[in-house]
Amino acid sequence: MSRKPEAGIVTIEASGGAERIAVVLIDFAPLNIGSSAMRAALQDALLDLRGRELDGAILVGVGANFVAGSDIREFDAPPVAPHLPDVIALIEQLPFPVAAAIRGAALGGGCELALGCDWRIAAGDAVLGLPEVTLGLIPGAGGTVRLPRLVGPPAALDLVTTGRRLDVAQALAIGLVDQVAEGDLIIAARRWIETHPRKRRCIDLPVPDFDPVALQQAATAFKAKSRGADAPPAAAEAVLRGLDLPPVEALQRERADSLRLRVSPQSKALRYLFQAERRAGRPARGVAPSEITRVGVVGAGRMGSDIALVFARAGLAVRLVEADPQTVARAMAHIAEGAGRLVRRGELASASELLDRIGIVPLEQLADCQLVVEAIPEDLAAKQSLLAALAGIVGPKAILATNTSYLDIDAIAAVIPGRERVVGMHFFNPAAVLKLVEIVRAGQTSEAVVATMLGLARQLGKLPILTAVGEGFVGNRIFAAYRRQCEYLIEDGCLPEQIDRAMQNFGMAMGPFAVFDLAGLDIAWAMRKRLAASRDSAERYVDIADQLCERGRFGRNAGKGWYNYADGKPVPSPEVASLIEDASRRQGRPRRSFADEEIVTSLLTAMSNEAAWVVHEGVCAQPEDIDVALGNGFGFPRHEGGPLYWASRQNPILLAAQLAGVTETSGRPVAPNFAAVVARISGDSA
Repeated sequence: MSRKPEAGIVTIEASGGAERIAVVLIDFAPLNIGSSAMRAALQDALLDLRGRELDGAILVGVGANFVAGSDIREFDAPPVAPHLPDVIALIEQLPFPVAAAIRGAALGGGCELALGCDWRIAAGDAVLGLPEVTLGLIPGAGGTVRLPRLVGPPAALDLVTTGRRLDVAQALAIGLVDQVAEGDLIIAARRWIETHPRKRRCIDLPVPDFDPVALQQAATAFKAKSRGADAPPAAAEAVLRGLDLPPVEALQRERADSLRLRVSPQSKALRYLFQAERRAGRPARGVAPSEITRVGVVGAGRMGSDIALVFARAGLAVRLVEADPQTVARAMAHIAEGAGRLVRRGELASASELLDRIGIVPLEQLADCQLVVEAIPEDLAAKQSLLAALAGIVGPKAILATNTSYLDIDAIAAVIPGRERVVGMHFFNPAAVLKLVEIVRAGQTSEAVVATMLGLARQLGKLPILTAVGEGFVGNRIFAAYRRQCEYLIEDGCLPEQIDRAMQNFGMAMGPFAVFDLAGLDIAWAMRKRLAASRDSAERYVDIADQLCERGRFGRNAGKGWYNYADGKPVPSPEVASLIEDASRRQGRPRRSFADEEIVTSLLTAMSNEAAWVVHEGVCAQPEDIDVALGNGFGFPRHEGGPLYWASRQNPILLAAQLAGVTETSGRPVAPNFAAVVARISGDSA
């Protein structure tokens, strides 16, 4: 085997019989992320190949990945030649077949590079996809044009508009890869070329038969789900356009749209959030996490059963403790239903595979668990009693975690020795779906425990943020400020349905009052009663939600809350409107009209001010984590970045005026570090 070094990070090896199949190695450690340097080196290698007499070539990434997307740090600068479409054009112009040998990630531009090859041979760990929409973009190197010709328009539309990633089995099933290699990947790719010695350019393939009406309906549905995001509708339009236009023109239009979106405010917000998520939940340097394989979960309500499902899905052995047989039956039915969904999505071979990992046991049988998570109702005395019992059952190194949403973890831990192993692991409902997990460091929690819990959360497929003890920690604390400002607005002149409409039009997954009803008004009512004695007398208090609870209007499950739910759908309630108007009169607040934009600005300003207070009080060290929390646990539109990112993009003079208005309305002062926090976010997202 001969070897010719090329400039930079790409080398060529001659391989096979008479050395007529070249192997092009792309080596850009550590992850093989696409960049201008990589494109230039690859272009040089392809120009070299063009002058050789060969039977074929193989493109392969050195290390763990083929090409794992693009370097997003380059997105804020003008594109630098050679551009990826030009590199792919060189591959297609070669007179011999080229196979992409894919191990690890072939994502974004890496997937488009593979689509530019004639064949795709994959290792068992390969992951392919076009996730550009998650960064506010669309594929810009032919993904929307070549992919439909290879896998069919319906599958291509789904992949391009959702950014979904496929494992190798899924990719093989739809024809995105031609073969899964058994044994050596390069040998498999070479043999494929030897038995398929022809060009097969995706751009030349006839479009597989499809139902145009169904495809248009699917595209319309994708657009409707975008909630104000620009990229998914643009991606859908690019796929449809690529079926009607000549390929050359479709490629040009795709590239133009990709470059336009690349400089859009939404793409910048999504790239900021992407980087913030990568930084979130990093443990202290030099602290190694412990391995967790056996966990106990105490409490089999909806949250506890979801937590058990999450652990079992990750392959851990789970022991679930619940004394009530009916609750156990409901929990196992719920877990089985969740396992069934995983099977249907191809994420699990069989439901029994997951269910076999979960055993229902008495508390005493948690003795050899390395971690126990309590998920019982929010009662301090009950949690203290449970923790005291667990301390006498599990080993001295076992971690004791609480899923409390609001309670003081230091107070929960106060009843046991060895408090350094007590930590908060706060999941968000529904825990089996939402990625956010707050890892709460109590006063004596050790760094080793923190590192273990952060690592475990990532192992579970969750996105952890690290917080300190504080009322509501991060997510619920900001959401409580959101709730209060909503209540101020209704007492000043709004109705629930107007605020819900304004926030949904902004991009929130649900309007706030619909969310309050879904969560149950009694939960927040109990919290307000618990905090009544310590409430700041200068802070405005609206009692309308209390009145609803006193009348049994506890939300959707009760059939009535802020809305009526006679048929399961929210309908504005005349009774609630009357209560609101009466409250305004009692408080001497003349009602006025609000424009939707004013509603949105008022609510986001209140949220960003509370976020700055959270940082000021030391509950959250990284302001960016607050935006991560709101985007992953509370339905905040990702293309808006988060409340602090939103604040960093406002006119400072207008924002200061709005802050003054919120302060006057609520009695809640402006956080002393507000300007510094917003400036930090501005710097991080520049």
